[in-house]
Amino acid sequence: MVAHLIRLKLVLLRNGLRRSVGQLVGLIVASLYGLGILLLAVTGLIVLRAVDAQIAETVVVLGGSALLVGWGLTPILLSGVDLTLDPARFAPFPIPLPRLLAGQAIAGLIGVPGVCTTIALAATLVTWSRGPGVFAVAVLGALLALGLCVVVSRLVASALTDLASSRRFREASRIVVMVPLVLLGPIIALAARGIEMNAAALRSLAGVLSWTPLGAAFSAPAAAAEGDALGALAKLVIAAASLSLAAWGWSRALARALVTPASRAASGGRATARRGIGAFGWMPATPWGAIAARSLTYWIRDPRYAAALIIVPLLPVILYFSSVQRHNSEMFLLSGPLAAFMLAWSLASDISYDSTAFALHLSAGVRGRYDRRGRALALLTFAVPAAVVITLVPFLVSGRWALLPAYLGLVFGVLLSGVGLASVVSSRFVVAVPLPGESPFKRPPGNTAQTILVQLGGLVALGILVLPEIVLVALATGTGAGFGWAALLVGLVLGATLALLGMWLGGKLLDRRGPEVYAALTKAG
Repeated sequence: MVAHLIRLKLVLLRNGLRRSVGQLVGLIVASLYGLGILLLAVTGLIVLRAVDAQIAETVVVLGGSALLVGWGLTPILLSGVDLTLDPARFAPFPIPLPRLLAGQAIAGLIGVPGVCTTIALAATLVTWSRGPGVFAVAVLGALLALGLCVVVSRLVASALTDLASSRRFREASRIVVMVPLVLLGPIIALAARGIEMNAAALRSLAGVLSWTPLGAAFSAPAAAAEGDALGALAKLVIAAASLSLAAWGWSRALARALVTPASRAASGGRATARRGIGAFGWMPATPWGAIAARSLTYWIRDPRYAAALIIVPLLPVILYFSSVQRHNSEMFLLSGPLAAFMLAWSLASDISYDSTAFALHLSAGVRGRYDRRGRALALLTFAVPAAVVITLVPFLVSGRWALLPAYLGLVFGVLLSGVGLASVVSSRFVVAVPLPGESPFKRPPGNTAQTILVQLGGLVALGILVLPEIVLVALATGTGAGFGWAALLVGLVLGATLALLGMWLGGKLLDRRGPEVYAALTKAG
């Protein structure tokens, strides 16, 4: 049975590569990427053979712990990518649980991650080839580490079977995985500074991890190399006990997944009660209030909106590291205005996200001014507090409170003026966005050139609209706080005026061009 499951995995992999050119290209790219990382890892592990055992332990334990965490997170972040080992697929077959566990464990090593991990762990044997006893401990540690990687991954996959069947969970997990990608630059810079300035802290961290399930298997050979046979034995026991506990948990989770497969939850077998009517219960009982409630529901529940704004809460982190590297503190203070622009300009895509559902507004005879007012209210409900909080972060760090009123004025000006401008732009242009139900990261077909021109034109137009606030912020920075309070007043008054004017103009334009907008949406879908 184990051999049959392995053959099944290989056959499915081969047929998938034959059927899909994209999957073949993806495998080649992943293989090249994995090969590059593997080459660096193997080279480093070989070099560690010649360094002190404590230094080698620090590097191997930290890297091994990160590897184990990566295996555990993979089923969450990449759920639905590889369904050949999905527990629900084995539910109809009377396969004995021990054989299924063994088959899935071995089949889990088939693929780029499994091969690279196996080779990297084999390379640690070179690092610890410092005597027969140390080498024997390294072999046992590598085997336990490999088992932990696979079993922990399968445990998480089996435990999340019900969640993985949910489209919302899969899309949310893909949005979450974008966070470390967006912060990759700051993470690398922080890691480099940490290694350079605080190597003792890394050694302390490795020392703590060496007595946990994450690093015990990787640390045991170092203890043996330093002559601590009892410590090496204790760490091997910790690793073996962790593997046994994870295997027991996996068997329980897999048994449950086989008895209650995810398809039952997906088909409504597990009903979820919803109470209340959400935003419709506290928004005004007016046409624009109903549109605001519907739009706010979409902002909360549609992952396409979250994917478009994933970078907004991360702006202070990105700009902080950029300002440190470039020795320009003013860049950090731009977190609020940039967040306000991204929040406001997201309204330009709101009708496009509706897709063909925009026909409901036309068939119900909704006036354009109600549509514009409702969508703007939904955005401002969360955009105003979010923009204010993001604006406060740089001042909490830098302590330059004298400039806070000026930058708050610029933030309100950008946000409110941007809402007015986006209300007009979205009434005239339809941008290409993923369709409802599609992945938030899908690159949709459409007039890309027009979309780029609209984005650039909107940025230039908004810069002109908020030019008074920009001038007052510059004067407040170079002269005094009096201009800062003037900037706050101008941002609120002028921004609110432009927002109302934009909603009015956008409503007029939408009344006149509603059928053309719907035709463009239909063509895009």
